Amino acid sequence: MIEAAMIWNEPNNKSHWDPEIDPEWSLFAQMAILAADAIAARNPELTKVLGGISPIDPFFISRMKNYGVLDHLDAVALHGFPLDWNLWQIHEWPEKINEIRAVTDLPIWVSEVGVSTFGAEEVQLWGLQRTAELLKGRIERCQWYSLYDLPRSWEATTRHREAEGSSYYRHYYMGILREDGTPKPALDEFAKHTPDLGLVQWFHFEDPRLDEAAAWMKRLGVKSVRTGLSWADRFRPNALDWFDRQMQALEDFDVTVTFCFTPEHRGIARHHTSAPLVPEEFAMFCEEMVDRYAPSREGGTRCEVSRPVAEARITNAPRSRINPGSGLFCQSAPGNKPLPDSMPRRHEPTACKLRGNARVRRLKRRDGSKN
Repeated sequence: MIEAAMIWNEPNNKSHWDPEIDPEWSLFAQMAILAADAIAARNPELTKVLGGISPIDPFFISRMKNYGVLDHLDAVALHGFPLDWNLWQIHEWPEKINEIRAVTDLPIWVSEVGVSTFGAEEVQLWGLQRTAELLKGRIERCQWYSLYDLPRSWEATTRHREAEGSSYYRHYYMGILREDGTPKPALDEFAKHTPDLGLVQWFHFEDPRLDEAAAWMKRLGVKSVRTGLSWADRFRPNALDWFDRQMQALEDFDVTVTFCFTPEHRGIARHHTSAPLVPEEFAMFCEEMVDRYAPSREGGTRCEVSRPVAEARITNAPRSRINPGSGLFCQSAPGNKPLPDSMPRRHEPTACKLRGNARVRRLKRRDGSKN
């Protein structure tokens, strides 16, 4: 079952949020508040988490606090990779957590921590042992990144490739399972620390590893899983079929779902890291996903961010918030095609059923359509 909704991923990292478009993060703050309120309106019991920040920066958390974002959330999350990309040592984890505790009273999660085997698999084994020693019992939630290595035919989600140099290839070796599914030495060590340690696994659209991943996580004793539902993927054909399958495969775990990635045609710039043209649209996506996969037992209420409001904003939206000469995509640029509707038509969950201890959603289409 879904236990938490995470709003975006690494919002202070340009790989996931473009600071040239939103240098003060004011657009992000507006979007995050709208999303948090939409989630709370549909399920007040669902934990709302600020997307894990990377780097760990207390000034960013202070900025979110000053914008009022933290007033709408239940926890903040951190991402740390001191043996790969960060400019601090692994033994400094307690200090990094205390830096954030100094600026917020909200519970702190570490929703991504991991070690690449790009150099040596023994480093990952040692790093996992040391991370468990430093973090278990110190924070409310700790999730290891990741189960699988990234397939080498895929592209890593980063905008730092030139700056990273050879370190870019560390992204491909973060799993405790190799790309071919064989275990690394750290896998047995990881199993010693479950269920205290959870797992992070991002699944690409129609990822063939989904069922095998769920089976591995059960064998390892994992209880807490973090994954994502992409707003950009919502516009693909048969998107809801894939989302349904993903959530059903993970129904036996306590799932944190990260909502992120701007559809290219709905961003100020034509990129998944862009702030949206209409922030209410992201809130509507979050509302739809909570309605579908984590509805309140008592039944939620409609948030003020309703479809008519958002559609009115789309109709009256400024055609661009940036200079067309900047090279960034803008709607008014010559040759741009008309945008599609703001969101695909929604399908509501019609029933829930208990099967053993698992909460299984019976998701039926009212009109029999596929998306």
